[in-house]
Amino acid sequence: MVLYLEGSRANGNLKFSTPQARQRIYKRDGGLLKRGKAIIVVVSCGVWLCGVAEGQEAQALAGAQSQYASESPDPSPEASQPAGAAAVPSADATPAAALTPASFDEKWDHFIQETVAWFTLGAGGFNAAVSQETHSAPLYGRHWRNYPKRFGASVADIVGQNFFGDFLLASAFHEDTRYVRRGPSHRLLPRVAYAISRAVITRTDDGGETFNFANVLGTAMSAGLSNAYYPARSRTLDETAVNWSTSIGASGLVNLMPELWPDFRGWVNRHNPFRQKGNLR
Repeated sequence: MVLYLEGSRANGNLKFSTPQARQRIYKRDGGLLKRGKAIIVVVSCGVWLCGVAEGQEAQALAGAQSQYASESPDPSPEASQPAGAAAVPSADATPAAALTPASFDEKWDHFIQETVAWFTLGAGGFNAAVSQETHSAPLYGRHWRNYPKRFGASVADIVGQNFFGDFLLASAFHEDTRYVRRGPSHRLLPRVAYAISRAVITRTDDGGETFNFANVLGTAMSAGLSNAYYPARSRTLDETAVNWSTSIGASGLVNLMPELWPDFRGWVNRHNPFRQKGNLR
């Protein structure tokens, strides 16, 4: 129980607050409570997104492993792993050698698979919650009744970025925007730097490295397209530039989920006293 008081101790007395002051205090604390709930929702969405991203990465890795195995001329261990050769892809990392160059149709399929997924809705909800709480673009208003508008705009942003970056421009520039995880065999800080750097560096279809034109220009095109459905206050040149720059930064930060989430999940499993050793993965 909280007793709201106001006044001064100058005369050794405290005066109870007036009804108007109590109303201001209740309004303030109500706002703090709403912010606290919003933070809980945002954190929960972030944790859920990590699990979804890791699950999608596992599916992609399984497909790469199947393709890698099917193209091997001899499935025997002696033939598939001669002395000095690279090991068959494992769940610890996604070797670049296991990913064959993606064709035009395969890049389209990649765009469809990553867009028509629960991750898109979860990421849209997360981005909309952050935008609503920080009162950032798109500026639909501070009241949470505007959250559905932000959610729809956020999902549209993700679809546009995926289409321009992972399909259209990736095909035009012959870039492979699929994320290649380094895994726990590398140190933590280099892995973090590597994941974030993929926002501006990517692989070519030939396996080399190049500037990530697909992502940088794709986010710019998506930011320009967003002016078609953003409110008027968010269609300025400055807001578009901020939208573009934050999208590039977010595309690097989101790579930390498939890079580090399997490590975190493994750590939790190893330190979970209620989990039998035989069920640890």
